[in-house]
Formats: sequence, C-alpha cells, structure tokens
Amino acid sequence: MDFPILSSLPEGERLRVIASGRPRRFSRREVIVHEGQPSDSFHLVQSGRLAVRVATPDGLNAMLNVLSPGDYFGEISLVDMSVRHRRTATVVALEDSSTLSYSDADFRRLRDEHPQLERVLIAALAQRVDELSTMLLQALYEPLGERVVRRLATLASVYRGVAASGEAVTIPLTQESLAEFVGGTRPSVNQVLQRLQREGVLTIGRGRVVVDPRALHA
Repeated sequence: MDFPILSSLPEGERLRVIASGRPRRFSRREVIVHEGQPSDSFHLVQSGRLAVRVATPDGLNAMLNVLSPGDYFGEISLVDMSVRHRRTATVVALEDSSTLSYSDADFRRLRDEHPQLERVLIAALAQRVDELSTMLLQALYEPLGERVVRRLATLASVYRGVAASGEAVTIPLTQESLAEFVGGTRPSVNQVLQRLQREGVLTIGRGRVVVDPRALHA
C-alpha cells in the first residue's frame, strides 16, 4: 500500500513506520471516530472509503471529504501531545474498510526513532490547510452548479478503482450525501444533476450516480 504522506521518508523508514501501525477493520456505516471526542490516534487508510462529516449549528450534517486508500486522518492529535485535542469531525465507513492506527504514544516513539516524521506531520497539516482553504473559497464564491461538477470530479477519482481512463465511474452516494458534500439542498442538487443528465454527463440511479469522466471534465 502506497501512502503519499510518507513519501518523503527513506524506503526503510517508511516500511518500518507502516509495519508498526495497528490494523483496524470497520464495517459499512460504522463510526470510526466521533466529532468532539478526544483526538488520540492517527490513521492511514488501507482499504475502503470513509466519509468525513461535521455537525452544523442547526443539527444537520455536512460532508467535508471522502477518504480513499492512501489517505489519512487524525493528524491534529499529533500536533502537541501535551494538549488533549478534540476530534474536529466524525469519520464513518461508507463501505467495509481498514486502517493502520497509531496512538499518540506510538507516534511519539516513532518520532523519536525517525526524526524525519516531523516533516511528515508538517506536510500533513499544510495539505489539510490547503484543502480547507480551497473548500472555503469554493463555498463562498462558486455557484452551486460548479461546486457539484467539481465534487463529482473528485468523487469520480476516488471511486475510479480499476476502471480504465475514460470509462464510466459509479459513485455510490445518495443525492442527500452529495448535497451535504457541496453545501446545498437536495432539491437544488437534484436540479443540477438532472441538467447534467440531459447533457449526457451522467446517469442518475437509485443511491448512485454514474458519471462519464471525459464529459464531466469537458
């Protein structure tokens, strides 16, 4: 399994870090971590796909991201181990999934053994800031139709799997989930999807959307 966040480490150190993770398995819809709970572990995603969700002030859910193999979460727990941080989001398995888990004590030991992990942590935090900044700009300044297309392109990449370049990709998410992902309502997102379907960009199914990546890119 290739974890891009560890790519700056020499191969030997990278393999030792991966080997020291504790394997965890999760069933579909199982909550891995809860928003607001103590943040005491870091995870590398080995298989499956995970949704990152937050609760809005009015009690609704907003989906921030979909994680796939090679991604990670929980890096905030590693920033300052003298402070007990809280989870900033809930992570739930969208399908049967597995991760490699590292407690804060595990990571402290690994950082002592492999000082280059400090750079890994800084890179993880910088990447997360970039992602959140981009999402904020899109939410503030892009119309809903553009946000839907961008998110569908991201999800097509996440769910492409073994499909050849240009082949149709099935995104097994409901329109409610897509609405969470783009910060819109289900009816407004449905209008965008219906338009894209008429244009031949995608096909709407029950609990899924099948997209043509080339048409979507165009």
